[in-house]
Amino acid sequence: MEHILSLIVFFPLVAVFFGFIVSKESAKTFGVTVALVEFLLSIVLWIGFDKSNAGFQFVEYVPLISQFGVSYYLGVDGISLFLVILSTFMTLVSLISLNIKKDIKNLVITILFLEMTLVGVFLSLDMILFYIFWELSLIPMLYIIGAWGSGQRIYAAIKFFLYTFAGSALMLVGILYLGYQYYIATGTWSFSIPDWYLLVLPFSTQLWLFGAFFLAFAVKVPMFPFHTWLPYAHGQAPTVGSILLAAVMLKMGTYAFIRFSLPLFPDASVYFLYPVAIIAIIMVIYASMVAYAQEDMKQVIAYSSISHMGIIVLGTFAMNAEGITGAIFLMLSHGIVSGALFMLVGVIYDRRHTKMISEFGGLATIMPRYAAIFGVVMMAAVGLPLTVGFVGEFLSLLGFYRVNWFMTLLAGTGIILGAVYMLVLFKRAFFGKLVKAENKALKDLDKREFTALIPLVALVVVLGVYPKPILNTIDISVKKMIVLMEKKAVLPDTRELLLRVNSVGGTK
Repeated sequence: MEHILSLIVFFPLVAVFFGFIVSKESAKTFGVTVALVEFLLSIVLWIGFDKSNAGFQFVEYVPLISQFGVSYYLGVDGISLFLVILSTFMTLVSLISLNIKKDIKNLVITILFLEMTLVGVFLSLDMILFYIFWELSLIPMLYIIGAWGSGQRIYAAIKFFLYTFAGSALMLVGILYLGYQYYIATGTWSFSIPDWYLLVLPFSTQLWLFGAFFLAFAVKVPMFPFHTWLPYAHGQAPTVGSILLAAVMLKMGTYAFIRFSLPLFPDASVYFLYPVAIIAIIMVIYASMVAYAQEDMKQVIAYSSISHMGIIVLGTFAMNAEGITGAIFLMLSHGIVSGALFMLVGVIYDRRHTKMISEFGGLATIMPRYAAIFGVVMMAAVGLPLTVGFVGEFLSLLGFYRVNWFMTLLAGTGIILGAVYMLVLFKRAFFGKLVKAENKALKDLDKREFTALIPLVALVVVLGVYPKPILNTIDISVKKMIVLMEKKAVLPDTRELLLRVNSVGGTK
């Protein structure tokens, strides 16, 4: 276990080099095998993780550029642990579901490289290392959309890259300036996140740095009005690209809010609480209404993702254990549910080569297994109790209720709107008369598709019924972060709000 984190990060990269000598015919088997080993390594990490320890564990530290404090620094806590597992699990499932014949060998290699960058983002404790993995993740997704997408795939890929890269460039300026601030305060350079947690910044400095980091994270989430790249990316991306984009890549932004913005800039986070909350509520309501108006199945789910990410942002800026723990759990549940929904749309697209809802109807009569699984996942997407979608949404809204009950009420309407557009989609596609002649010969789920979807459905139910082991592990690290925020706050109003919203104990 001494170098388990390095093994998890770089095992897919080592496999990439071996992937070049693998034959085209065995490329998918190779990819699934590598992803399975990577997933099992993340499970070993979970088994060895001390659930009573709120700090970073399995830490690996090697100085790289000592004079400027740049290091190879890895660690994992309750906040990042399950996002690592989500990354490895969804990569495995997406490779199992893969049904692309075009240049499959290079596609598998690209997916494994993307997995390495995603895991690296969640395990990095050095900001320069974090930034490298953050930016490297753009390259494989750009390639996946541009090379294996459809329609205006080049436009969608370039728009995705330019939006996310532009925001990240401003974050790099913030990273360098924060490293300089540490040098001014201590006389030594450091880009270590734990070191930065000890740095108390003036309020005016926090405001500017919060803005620099916020833009990069907001584009990645994506928050309104920086969201316009996402529907294009999902619409033109292949199914595997949509799965990994929605399930994991979007979570990089909300994870970064929790890992950096809140503990590094507590006063600025509280100062911008209501503006950010207003944007989150706009995301929830606006994206839900746009989703209802869509005729393309994939676009419905794409806008649904924006709406759910709004709830995650709202829980994050609740500044209390319930809200932040709920937001992290909702990242996991949204990853599972959105990944399953995009996979299900990919199933029907492979058969009919269309995603238009009007082209279907009555599918439940000829594809009963497909309809049943779609129904279960759809119920999780609308937050039905005893499904995984309910737990995170409830805790996120409960957490923000302590901040402002009226804004929580507005955000809650998104759940109602979500039920409307998802149920309408389900009704139009699966019930009624089987009118289209092309649909009468459609085959139900095959063994490959069933194998990929069943684990997702099982998690939807199991984590919805019994989320406690995951919530407890997350909660202990979240509470430690909130205590850190209280200690670092320089304004009385910040401390007062943190004490008020955390006056009752965390999640149970």
